[in-house]
Amino acid sequence: MLVYEGKAKKLYDLGNGTARLVFKDEVTAFNGARREVVSGKGVLSAKTSSRLFEVLEDNGIPTHYICYEGGASVRVRLAKVIPLEVIVRNYAYGSMLKRMPPLKKLARLSKPIVELHFKNDEAGDPLILPEDAIEAKIIDWSVWDEIKSLALKANSVLTNLFEKKGLKLIDFKIEVGWVDSRLVVIDEISGDTIRVIDEKGEHLDKELFRKGASGKQLLEAYKRLQTIVGEPERVCSDASLQS
Repeated sequence: MLVYEGKAKKLYDLGNGTARLVFKDEVTAFNGARREVVSGKGVLSAKTSSRLFEVLEDNGIPTHYICYEGGASVRVRLAKVIPLEVIVRNYAYGSMLKRMPPLKKLARLSKPIVELHFKNDEAGDPLILPEDAIEAKIIDWSVWDEIKSLALKANSVLTNLFEKKGLKLIDFKIEVGWVDSRLVVIDEISGDTIRVIDEKGEHLDKELFRKGASGKQLLEAYKRLQTIVGEPERVCSDASLQS
């Protein structure tokens, strides 16, 4: 049963607390103002996200991921979603430069910064303070501390992974939710939700599309990213689907 459809994915409830996350071939930017169907993007995003979730879990960071089903589909645990986007920044880039003009583009930050955005398309997913989320009773202080800790641990793991591949992790977005009273990373970690550049400063992520690259050019970058990250190792079998 389809329970959710967003710009990039569909979520189907499979029962027993599990779901199928299907990645679309569509790519969007500027809150949907620019969009294009790019054949093959869904498969690449599903593989990249699956492998990166596996890396997080191998390093003790809980996620909703179960296994890679094949194609553009990933098996996950159903989560109670917290309506926040969590962004971790390692370098000055994007909207951070607009609100802090003294910063130089791609200047390495003295320490990673964790931001919260209220997940609401109509409001444009605005940047908020932790206090805003707490006053709105979305989270409390203890949950904020847990979210921040989870995000920074994920950042450390992903930064190390990409640095070993000769890449810089500029920033990334995750979402979080509850699975059996445990806070976990959910949604996806792919070229749609990270910004990563190679030694030449070339992006392997959706920033290319935001800057005017064609869908074909974006697909080539996503292929590079997926090759660097590697193939999913936890491919679904009958046993894993029932776990």
